Amino acid sequence: MPTKVYVVYYSMYGHVAKLAEEMRKGAASVEGVEVKLWQVPETLSEEVLKKMGGPPKGDVPIINSSDLAEADGLLFGFPTRFGMMAAQFKAFLDTTGGLWRTQALAGKPAGIFYSTGSQGGGQETTPLTAITQLVHHGMIFVPIGYTFGAGMFEMEKVKGGSPYGSGTYAGDGSRQPSELELQQAFHQGKYFAGITKKFNATA
Repeated sequence: MPTKVYVVYYSMYGHVAKLAEEMRKGAASVEGVEVKLWQVPETLSEEVLKKMGGPPKGDVPIINSSDLAEADGLLFGFPTRFGMMAAQFKAFLDTTGGLWRTQALAGKPAGIFYSTGSQGGGQETTPLTAITQLVHHGMIFVPIGYTFGAGMFEMEKVKGGSPYGSGTYAGDGSRQPSELELQQAFHQGKYFAGITKKFNATA
């Protein structure tokens, strides 16, 4: 049986979506791992999204909370709102009460990635506060630590991310993930898939 990794994300302007795609590529590079991209449901109306300048969401399927139980490992991605995950992702997690009651996600590895608007906008507080969601489900948080090597210590260029997970800076929305940020996301996907595969082999 292949190991199933789901990359589940919310992206308003496309920054997290780009990280998610690199996560998918990285995880898929591990032999014996199947990866699927999912989006969480949007809570804003089309009219509001249009006024906010949000681009089309693309053809990535929308996930239901029950789908989470099918995965062996889960990578969750979201933008930051005031140092915490965006309300759209929190609203999705609020629908997982049934999974919590049955402990369907307990023991599954989970990782986190994110975007913020500025360097002080929550690159550490966002994943740190998001861990509470994993804890209540009994999931096993898998950070990347400093496994990205020298890329973790980049000081000459602006680079998102932390030992908690990969990240990017959106700025006013015009800045796109840098090549180094995309490489870090690919690394996290590959690293996470390898660990999930080990967990799955011993299950």
